[in-house]
Amino acid sequence: MTTAANVTVTPLTASAADAHGPSTTGAAASHRRGPTLPEQSLEHFNAAPPEAARRILLTCLRGPRWAHRVAAHRPYPDLAALLAAADEAAYDLGPGELTEALETEPPPVLPEDAYAAASTALDAAYAAYEARFGHAFALCLEDVSPDEAVDRLLAAIRSRLANDPEEERTVAAEELRRLARARLRRLLGDAGSPVRAPLSAS
Repeated sequence: MTTAANVTVTPLTASAADAHGPSTTGAAASHRRGPTLPEQSLEHFNAAPPEAARRILLTCLRGPRWAHRVAAHRPYPDLAALLAAADEAAYDLGPGELTEALETEPPPVLPEDAYAAASTALDAAYAAYEARFGHAFALCLEDVSPDEAVDRLLAAIRSRLANDPEEERTVAAEELRRLARARLRRLLGDAGSPVRAPLSAS
């Protein structure tokens, strides 16, 4: 890995951010998280017209070819089969598709109060990351407890700022795959916390 030059992210801990209070840009970041998705079911997804199925998939990952490929292999006997197909298609995302998906990816979902409490740190971290790599930061926090989410997010940004651009695109692609998988599971299978769609999904 190469060391990121001339990039300063301060503060990079949630506790340090609390002392600074909320910022106006923190509120803007919160609005970028995308809409909450309606609940669906695998049966509904399997029976939906092709265009409707692709629209459902695009709320999980903004990759038209990915969505077309996953929709084309319906019906799926169970959620595990759908997730396996989604994974396989995600591994084949081309450079342009990855760029499009990252352009529309909202910030990671955090507890509502985290955006207010740590807005200074979050805004600084997101700004440094986007200045270095030119796209939004993608991170799946599905298995992270709400109490640890902000610190895990900030630590991940700090660590990944040391990547070179090609290394980071590989990491980001893996996070997009994990995000798509988590969104599909919550949307079509498990009940759970609200799911946030990519920004331009409709």
